[in-house]
Amino acid sequence: MSTVVRHLASVQRILAVDPIPGADAIEVATVKGWKVVVKKGEYAVGDLGVYCEIDALLPVRAPYEFLRGSSYRKLPDGTEGFRLRTIKLRGQISQGLLLPLARDADGRPCVVSDADGACVGVEEGDDVTTLLGIVKYEPPIHPSLSGVARGPLPVFLSRTDEERVQNIPELFDAPPGGLFYVTEKLDGASATFYLRDDRFGVCSRTLDLLEAPGNILWRFARATGLEEKMRAHSRNLVLQGEIVGEGVQKNPYRLTGQTVRFFTAFDPDTYSRLPLDDLRALCAAFGLETVPVLTDALPLPPTVDAVLALADGPSTLNPAVKREGIVMRSHDSTVSFKAISNAFLLAEE
Repeated sequence: MSTVVRHLASVQRILAVDPIPGADAIEVATVKGWKVVVKKGEYAVGDLGVYCEIDALLPVRAPYEFLRGSSYRKLPDGTEGFRLRTIKLRGQISQGLLLPLARDADGRPCVVSDADGACVGVEEGDDVTTLLGIVKYEPPIHPSLSGVARGPLPVFLSRTDEERVQNIPELFDAPPGGLFYVTEKLDGASATFYLRDDRFGVCSRTLDLLEAPGNILWRFARATGLEEKMRAHSRNLVLQGEIVGEGVQKNPYRLTGQTVRFFTAFDPDTYSRLPLDDLRALCAAFGLETVPVLTDALPLPPTVDAVLALADGPSTLNPAVKREGIVMRSHDSTVSFKAISNAFLLAEE
């Protein structure tokens, strides 16, 4: 199971520049699988630029002050910045921000460091997130999801992240064979439960948590008897899912109480994801539920846009609510990615 390393800002080549119907001053550039609205004439096909992804939090610096009216955020820890979100301009969805490269004294492309103002030489594909002082925007954590940390995630675990489909357009140039299963991506918080070498643990997205009465992940584990059920299974095992309901991400599904829906069963000894049928069997045996499976036999769609079209739709948990998106995973677990619904992102606060 791979760990996704998200490059919030990277040097990328512009693959296409297209007009926006009815717009005289702006056009849309394609970077990887993303569409970004830019000033007309500012970029040409083949140019390099710094692409900053949605959910990037840009530092409060003069070059980004034009974002203040729409994007300024101050986090509970005092961090200030400009959060990039999905927006729509003249009917065109725009995701992220494209910035021109600077040039050093010899005319070579460079990026001006946020730390000391030095112009650091760069090439296509370079990650410049740290250079620019950019961090990922993380919404505040509800107190019932926080807790006293036993430590960071254990070394046999990785964060429950999936790569966004827009970041892997090359997948569609040489599509893999075989079928994919598609699950609904739920708008909740990460929940991991593990039993390894006789130790049972509960983790948030980034931390291994000590048991505390107020923590809803531990409450779920105790209410379902999950530790005892995993021990009776007589093997090392990891179950990962999403907790949804009251007190979690403003409870968009309007659920009563909380529940965890599981999307991965994982063998920590072989560091491998178990097949979908094994996940279903384990959840049935333990009295748990999987995330909604929308289909378990779908060929890879032909394009990024075709996948994004699949991401839109009502949630299985509450059809009155837009779903956050989908996760697609090949049955042999060699390929997996997520597609976040643009309709969901445009409605996001």
